[in-house]
Amino acid sequence: MSSIRILPDRVANQIAAGEVVERPAAVVKELVENSIDADATSIEVEYRNGGKSYLRVEDDGKGMNADEALLCLERHATSKIRDADDLLTVTSLGFRGEAIPSISSVSRFVMRTRARGSEEGREVYLNGGKLIHSKECGMPVGTRIEVSQLFNSVPARRKFLKTDATESAHICHLTRLYALANPGIAFELSEGNRTIFRSPTCSSLLERVREIFGKGLSESLESIESIADGLRLDGLIAKPGMGRSTRKEMLFFVNGRPVESKTLSYAVLEAFHTYAPKGRFPPVVLFLEIDPREIDVNVHPAKRELRFRHEGKARGFLIGAISERLKELSGMDRLIEVPLPNADEPKDGSLPLPEPSALPSRNTFARPEIAPSPTATGFASASKPDDGMAPVASPETFRRNVGLRDDVSAPWRLLGRAKGDLALFSTEAGVVAMHCRAAYERVRLEQVEDAMSGEKPVESQVLLIPEPVELDRHGEQVLKRILPELQAHGFAVEEFGRHFYRVEACPAWIEPGEAVFFLRDFIDLVLESGGGSAGEEVIRKEVARLASVGGRAAGEDFSDEEIVRLAESLLSCRNPLTCPKGNPTYEEYPWRDWEKRFGRGL
Repeated sequence: MSSIRILPDRVANQIAAGEVVERPAAVVKELVENSIDADATSIEVEYRNGGKSYLRVEDDGKGMNADEALLCLERHATSKIRDADDLLTVTSLGFRGEAIPSISSVSRFVMRTRARGSEEGREVYLNGGKLIHSKECGMPVGTRIEVSQLFNSVPARRKFLKTDATESAHICHLTRLYALANPGIAFELSEGNRTIFRSPTCSSLLERVREIFGKGLSESLESIESIADGLRLDGLIAKPGMGRSTRKEMLFFVNGRPVESKTLSYAVLEAFHTYAPKGRFPPVVLFLEIDPREIDVNVHPAKRELRFRHEGKARGFLIGAISERLKELSGMDRLIEVPLPNADEPKDGSLPLPEPSALPSRNTFARPEIAPSPTATGFASASKPDDGMAPVASPETFRRNVGLRDDVSAPWRLLGRAKGDLALFSTEAGVVAMHCRAAYERVRLEQVEDAMSGEKPVESQVLLIPEPVELDRHGEQVLKRILPELQAHGFAVEEFGRHFYRVEACPAWIEPGEAVFFLRDFIDLVLESGGGSAGEEVIRKEVARLASVGGRAAGEDFSDEEIVRLAESLLSCRNPLTCPKGNPTYEEYPWRDWEKRFGRGL
């Protein structure tokens, strides 16, 4: 007997369903896309327990008659395309005919539908892909699909689902995407009896953003529109200086379809390179219209990704259009600057660096010899000598003070600036090249860590005018859970109406104008981590980001006096060798290596 056998259709459908239905949000995606393709003007989405136990999508679209209701349960049954050539020009969201049979094969599936012009509706009930009944029912024009006990026939897949909070966040995010893409359709999302958001038909994209994300985000966005070479771009982009800690609000739509595209994402980041704080992601809602023949949406069964026939053309168009718009807006806002946590900050805009005495005085400088880096280079990165010349860090230098060039008593004497942020020092052991920005980030990081570690009293500053913040239900739940931890670190947040809160105080190491941004980013990080408790790892991640992008704008010059004080503070750090990203803060080139290079004594 042959060991190879053909699987039954039911088993094959359940296996294939795993490619289309990965999680409850995928069910919502497929059903909402069908509703949009059916010319619906109103779509309701309801779920319970993160969509695991119950999902409902109901619309007022054109519906189906009795024959169509049964035919749509068959694999590859679709009204969108006729042959393979149609894939080149497809404009509908769905076209494979796989969603309904895939969903019905791994759940309890009830569909009620009524076509326009029909006097009665049709109810179809399946359990695990097996037809239980098909009968007449009362139903308004449109379609109502209920999915319960998702993955009941494939329990192994059910075990891989995340927590209810995580699955709920995915459903919420995805529903928002389709609501943004279709302002002319009324959307309602609810979890059981609680409404998460309800948005009637909107006249503009900005209005829909305000309805879904709140006033705060909508006021930080500006419109963009550009047409060139058969491409059209419109939507909303962040004002210069605006940024978030995650990519969650970088939203892209191609021909009305929400997509994930590295091409578009990298183009936006490149265009915002000098207009957004380092390490931050600008919120954007961008719609790209392109000839369907120039893209391939048939890459993944879930249709989340797409490929461009001419990727460079699309990327260049996006960079050019966004850059031009940012130039127009650049006079409206400045980069957000978070100063060092120094109570004696001068009013003239100059930034004093912290004194070494402000840092912990623990004896941590007795450290082992640092081996030469095999990847390190000399001053000229283009040449790599084979004579063994490699920068090394000398532990003895940790105990030394820093002075200006004419300060002969200082073991470290500033020679001057080499290029950009690079400063050169002469020491007893050799020449030290210090990256000022990297050193600054290390000093700031340890200051903030000390402020949050409890080793020093938490200094809080009361805001002259409390800053309002609007949150959705998921964000509100996270805030209530982490509020005691935030209060311990110097925050004072009070509830101020439904979904509204006021930040009345913040830690002294945060610029007051940045308090709301920090709070939102912190909540986003907790949500992205799976909705768990706010642990030290999440806190440290956000602190590192603040240390990297705050205080001084990238490219801002350091005076000689600031460089000296910065080097002094760096050598007093617990870990002076690297910046928060793990890159070197300075490298030392011993005199013996210079003697070896020149072949004579110095």
